[in-house]
Amino acid sequence: MMFSEFIYYIGYSIKKQYSLKNQRRLPFKVISIGNITVGGTGKTPAAIAVAEEARKRGLNPVILTRGYRGKAKGPCFVRSSQQKTETGKGKDSSLLYGDEPVLMAERLKDIPIVKCADRYEGGMFALRGLQPSSFAKAPTSGNLHPLLFILDDGFQHWKLHRDVNIVLINGQNPYGNRKMLPMGSLREPLTGLKRADIFVITNSLEANSTVTPGLVTELKGYNPAAPVFFSEHRLTGIRDIKGNRPETSSLKGKRVYAFCGLANPESFRQTVLSLDCDIRGFKSYRDHYKYSDEDMSYLEAQARALTCDLLITTEKDMVKLREMRIPENLLCVEISFHADADFFDQIFKG
Repeated sequence: MMFSEFIYYIGYSIKKQYSLKNQRRLPFKVISIGNITVGGTGKTPAAIAVAEEARKRGLNPVILTRGYRGKAKGPCFVRSSQQKTETGKGKDSSLLYGDEPVLMAERLKDIPIVKCADRYEGGMFALRGLQPSSFAKAPTSGNLHPLLFILDDGFQHWKLHRDVNIVLINGQNPYGNRKMLPMGSLREPLTGLKRADIFVITNSLEANSTVTPGLVTELKGYNPAAPVFFSEHRLTGIRDIKGNRPETSSLKGKRVYAFCGLANPESFRQTVLSLDCDIRGFKSYRDHYKYSDEDMSYLEAQARALTCDLLITTEKDMVKLREMRIPENLLCVEISFHADADFFDQIFKG
């Protein structure tokens, strides 16, 4: 362990011990979705999928999120960029709540999402603030369906007790260089995987050649009891700035300039390639990148210089770009989380 890692580890250990000592419990079941690395595993699509499946199974899900880089302080309900926010307008939603919470709000229009650094406080805020009319009821009895809290990016949020710990692992690059921050991408030592109840290997629906060799065996070495499932992110459609959804086949052969601000930009590149279009240029920014007008001018100029028909980005990036002047020929790709058939049965059992 290098010196900078050691300093990080000391801080990590102090925070963990303090949080566990003061851990609190919400009055309903809590499912945590997280990872052991910084970004790149697809937690947001997974949280959306779990919330949608919970609703299908007769539960009332509430998502609790930190809202990374969102400026809103204290617990608050997340509004989409089409809705009015506390400031009276909708275009600043991603600045207030963060890009991923706003994306979840746009996908899950009837599911409450609460932003709060302290997820326990966020959960109690939801229980105080939500009206019974906000929740689904059983069609025959009229009774409210049980509540379920989904903890977004919660594996290291020890301050809140959780009933199920789901840990996502990138099947193509599980742990980076296996070093902790700031020298690598690990948030904690790999021995932390012992806390997991369920492992999900992302970017592959089966143990094939795309998965790092020996990954399942290694996970079982750390945690023999936790089942291992496989998942992938599938393209579900494309959307323009007005909300129209052209056929994906319309991009075949088109010259495109692609750009994104993701922890794993290669996954986006592969998604765009699956559209059978001609990627003339590709630009990646850091995860959660805040675009400026100068960035958009640069991207447009690059696309023109390369005689591109379209610019294309991610749904997460489009959330932030709505705040700016954006070209009419900009599209975003929509993806969804798909896992082994038994995955949802496992997390909702009991």
